[in-house]
Amino acid sequence: MASPSLPGGTWTLGDLTVTRFGYGAMQLAGPGVMGPPADRDGALAVLRTAADLGITHLDTSAAYGPRVTNELIREALHPYPDGLHVVTKVGATRDERGGWPPARDPRSLRSAVHDNLETLGLDVLDVVNLRLGDATGPRPEPVAEAFGTLVDLQREGLVRHLGLSNATPEQVAEARSIAPIVCVQNLYNLAHRHDDALVDALAADGVAYVPFFPLGGFSPLQSSALEAVATRLEATPMSVALAWLLRRSPNILLIPGTSSVAHLRGNVAGAGLPLSASDLAELDTVGIMGT
Repeated sequence: MASPSLPGGTWTLGDLTVTRFGYGAMQLAGPGVMGPPADRDGALAVLRTAADLGITHLDTSAAYGPRVTNELIREALHPYPDGLHVVTKVGATRDERGGWPPARDPRSLRSAVHDNLETLGLDVLDVVNLRLGDATGPRPEPVAEAFGTLVDLQREGLVRHLGLSNATPEQVAEARSIAPIVCVQNLYNLAHRHDDALVDALAADGVAYVPFFPLGGFSPLQSSALEAVATRLEATPMSVALAWLLRRSPNILLIPGTSSVAHLRGNVAGAGLPLSASDLAELDTVGIMGT
């Protein structure tokens, strides 16, 4: 199903081949990732377009909505095309104020896995990421109990592969000492290069790294520098940021989100933007500006 025209080619998550250019469904929920979208038909069209473009990596979570994005994915794409793989997250829930309180006790994790199975209409989840930390970022905490619960669910045949989200390098190492993981999903972009060493270490071991917020957390100075490069290349800052991520390391998988078909197509085209050695050298300075 994967399209050879998508930028970046493919990567293997365990025994699952996915396009390096994927799609993150979070923005399909309502404001604050709560409630239904204002344009349900438009949200369904985005998902169907992603599949039509050959994207085989969809990222979601039962916490989005809650359940809204999972229900949209099922409505738009079930029965799922061969080769399409849905990656979900557990470990956080939503409160009435739109917060993201942790839910990593064994009972909550089991409930979340079954919730994902039910709303997505699946008998087994391809990949489940354990979301750690909180809305402000990773936090030091042991992962053995929570990750061990997911390992038990994997042994029960409900989950094929495991990963981590919002994790420190130490938590990645702890989890990998318990069972194999196929991906790590963290905040990483041109301006936030704190995981450089982790990206390279995971690449050496054949583990995917999935950055979120490709334009998140830029300082005004960093944004201006990126804008200057984008202007010179006659491209958008998002295009440059996505293209840089694909060039950064072969194990990086992209999951940019959007609620617009036109924006989705633009992201695909932008990620294929050719970057010269001098472009890359200039972009590498963005991450250190203002430090």
